[in-house]
Amino acid sequence: MSTDLHDLGVAELAAQLAARKVSSVEVTQHFLARIGQHADLGAFLATDHEVSLAQAGAADTRLAAGERSPLLGVPLAHKDVFVTRDFPSTAGSRMLENYRSPFDATVVSKLAGAGMVSLGKLNCDEFAMGSGNDNSAWKPVHNPWDISRVPGGSSGGSAAAVAARLAPATTGTDTGGSIRQPASLSGITGIKPTYGRCSRYGMVAFASSLDQAGPMARSALDCALLLSSMAGPDLDRDSTSLDLPAIDYATDLIAAQPGGTGAKGQKSLQGLRIGLPSQFFGAGCSADVLQAVRAALAEFEKLGATLVDVDLPLTELSIPVYYVIAPAEASSNLSRFDGVRYGHRAASYGDLTDMYKKSRSEGFGDEVTRRIMIGTYVLSHGYYDAYYLKAQKIRRLIAEDFQKAFTQCDIIAGPVSPTVAWKIGEKSDDPVASYLADIYTLSSSLAGLPGMSVPAGFGAHQMPVGLQLIGNYFKEAQLLGAAHQFQLATDWHTRRPPGI
Repeated sequence: MSTDLHDLGVAELAAQLAARKVSSVEVTQHFLARIGQHADLGAFLATDHEVSLAQAGAADTRLAAGERSPLLGVPLAHKDVFVTRDFPSTAGSRMLENYRSPFDATVVSKLAGAGMVSLGKLNCDEFAMGSGNDNSAWKPVHNPWDISRVPGGSSGGSAAAVAARLAPATTGTDTGGSIRQPASLSGITGIKPTYGRCSRYGMVAFASSLDQAGPMARSALDCALLLSSMAGPDLDRDSTSLDLPAIDYATDLIAAQPGGTGAKGQKSLQGLRIGLPSQFFGAGCSADVLQAVRAALAEFEKLGATLVDVDLPLTELSIPVYYVIAPAEASSNLSRFDGVRYGHRAASYGDLTDMYKKSRSEGFGDEVTRRIMIGTYVLSHGYYDAYYLKAQKIRRLIAEDFQKAFTQCDIIAGPVSPTVAWKIGEKSDDPVASYLADIYTLSSSLAGLPGMSVPAGFGAHQMPVGLQLIGNYFKEAQLLGAAHQFQLATDWHTRRPPGI
């Protein structure tokens, strides 16, 4: 059994553990060994075998006592923007080198409470700012499908770890597409829930009105299992947390599987209306990506769904709007890293002002510095109304466009990224080209809507292509259900990188 444990997803591992066919310690040892074997991918920033095996031993004790829960004993790894007591929390930045948090992020503690075992911390773009995971202060992450290419960002380490079978599931964060885009480029499944579904407490902040946690795994069912534990109110610690009860997203999906208790005798997605925005299928998207996406949509039609044309006219404005609002919030959030309270402090300096300058210059990388400068500029006197306020007004109009579209459809679909994964460093000297990679994900993030990426085939260079599904507020269950039916009918999500 131990030779193929990494081929099992979350649900499959949970079943093996519950049946006592394998122990959590054995599973954890197996994945820790694989992490060491594939260290060259750069997916992990920190592991601690003693900590992980102690957590696995505690899970085995609970299993031996007869406790049963959907995630008990299953390993996962966390993006390094979630603070953790047992592992360093650097947010991919030298500013937080060797930082140890005195507490766990809410998402981390919820999954630990469900019995999941942490394998360590995952590489990411510095402070979650990037589209390729080559902005990490420590090392770039390599795409397991082609190690010369990016895995996507900023949750690139999370995506690469799942794709390379170094962990059955991971946590990610999505500010403008940072779960969906790396999931697409790395050939896995990832979902960004409605803004506020998962607590931001203990998530190192980038843009507070946009940041949202979500799960990344191989299948919609596995994502549903994680999201069921991750989501839920955290009103005492997160003012943006939604006062909505946690939901079991997985039960209906399990019932719909072969041998389950779901309805029989009719097409699984009968009556589902899928909206196709013309703005997602224009000249800006490469032909190979469009071909894979349209083939996936044809499969949805076979399952009973109806495709309808919808309009999201302000899509092209999502990039300038996002790159005003997000840097403005980053400028504010990152002002706390000043070399005084915690984080990097310059070794030598003249006075307090010199210490601020040197500490921040040494601690922040180029992309973070760029966004802080942009954000400070758009918030400055004389420019606030011209840039930031106007961007917020357009943001509201973008959200209204989605609501108009949802009067005609249940789910909106299209590409996640306009191209497959590009070469590492290819866009390093052209930040605008990197920003354009998020054109199809930014608008739904600005609106706070749930969205996910589902493996949908392959494009140029045999690199993965993801299908994006966007739902209305609080419709995560509908998204997961549609994705699950698609995955029951296809096998794209089961494909593995060659040599992995």
